[in-house]
Amino acid sequence: MKTLSTQIFLTAMLACMLAFTPLMAHAADPLPSWNDGKARQSLVAFVEKVTKQGSKDFVPPAERIATFDNDGTLWAEQPLYFQVIFMFDRIKQLAPQHPEWKTKDPFASVLKGDMKTALAGGERAIMEMAMVTHAGNTTEEFEQIVKDWLATARHPVTKRPYTEMVYQPMLELLAYLRANGFKTFIVSGGGIEFMRVFAEKVYGVPPEQVIGSSIKTTFELRDGKPVLARLPELNFIDDKADKPVGINQHIGRRPIAAFGNSDGDLQMLQWTTAGSGPRFGLIVHHTDAEREWAYDRTSHIGKLDKALDEAATRGWTVVDMKGDWKTIYPPGNQ
Repeated sequence: MKTLSTQIFLTAMLACMLAFTPLMAHAADPLPSWNDGKARQSLVAFVEKVTKQGSKDFVPPAERIATFDNDGTLWAEQPLYFQVIFMFDRIKQLAPQHPEWKTKDPFASVLKGDMKTALAGGERAIMEMAMVTHAGNTTEEFEQIVKDWLATARHPVTKRPYTEMVYQPMLELLAYLRANGFKTFIVSGGGIEFMRVFAEKVYGVPPEQVIGSSIKTTFELRDGKPVLARLPELNFIDDKADKPVGINQHIGRRPIAAFGNSDGDLQMLQWTTAGSGPRFGLIVHHTDAEREWAYDRTSHIGKLDKALDEAATRGWTVVDMKGDWKTIYPPGNQ
């Protein structure tokens, strides 16, 4: 027969357990920054069905490939792609070595702070600036240049480091997929060696799982030391229709899930979801003008038009950032 003190002890223990149950459930939630709406539900339902042993939709771990765009999908991209801002900063840094830039556009406009005019030359001007700011060094030297920039550069609007302009819900999603046997890749129009500098530390994506645009490199011996020299020649643009090409070249498997935010990701989403078996496509729709930015069909950055139209007919999940995400940036960076 239990004594009164024993009963009191057991009652107190039960009360403590009941009190902590909601906290334990919250701690176990792999996607705490996602509101419980259609977007989250579709994500979880897909992961559960492809990882359930014995299910007709079960996908072996080796085939669980998920590809993510970077700009606008994993981190912000307004008011300019961050690598373009890096390019402008490099022009200012290198300007003393190039006095001719003071009167030569697009460089002169960058030095005057007139970014609109600097970009008015379109792809030709961007390529010209990219070649002089990204080449002429070794792969190790370029890595250090990017590291130094990331350590000091700040976003022009939020004043935060660029590596803190990442989306907390997407960080959770990356971790959630990896915890369920997925291999996560970045497939972006950004520079492959630019992204590799921070991808593992920020996203948990190792360098060998980053696919991006690139310039040519060549093997050289400098003072008897083997290096890879970066040349001012374009190698590959990993955007639009070339994203599936890059995936095939680097991965050798068609992904079963793809995540993007713009028409630049359209073909990656199309190709991924056209494969046999269970497939998943997701578009991050920027709808939060207060916590981030709101833009889509007419934006000069991250234009989302055709892909948004195709989402409904192809069954892709569209994330409404304002409604689906409880928070945007990691804790402490709101």
